[in-house]
Amino acid sequence: MNKWLETVEPLVYESRIKVPYTWSVGEVGSRFLIELRDHKKIYGTRCPKCNIVYLPPRKTCSQCFFNLDEWVEVGPQGTLITYTLVHYESSMMPMKSPFAYGIILLDKANTGLVHLLDEVKSEEIKTGMRVEPVFKDERTGDIMDIRYFRPVR
Repeated sequence: MNKWLETVEPLVYESRIKVPYTWSVGEVGSRFLIELRDHKKIYGTRCPKCNIVYLPPRKTCSQCFFNLDEWVEVGPQGTLITYTLVHYESSMMPMKSPFAYGIILLDKANTGLVHLLDEVKSEEIKTGMRVEPVFKDERTGDIMDIRYFRPVR
């Protein structure tokens, strides 16, 4: 029945498909990004029952499912919890390699924020190091309004 497949040469056509779309981050994500854009401030949401401060902010506590409506300014400094080094090139990457991503636990937050690390040599990156955000001069309302985190000077 499938013998015809044995005689067929596969044809591969490499291309890119552009799919324009608009994505909404909702009321919580919007407030978070607007604060980054307009005030260069980082906010999380606190659970009144568990006292956990979520960053990025969320609408519902993952522990007790309580509604979160208390906004708390966190950071701007924090501690690098873990990181990874990127050594390959791709047009999809936000920086030229090598570069690093890290999970940063900002002061007064209980959950980490994933972001880029820069202004530090790969061999000098250490878990536990103190970092601070570097904001873009012209911010547009997305997470990349924080260009990267760098070691505290």
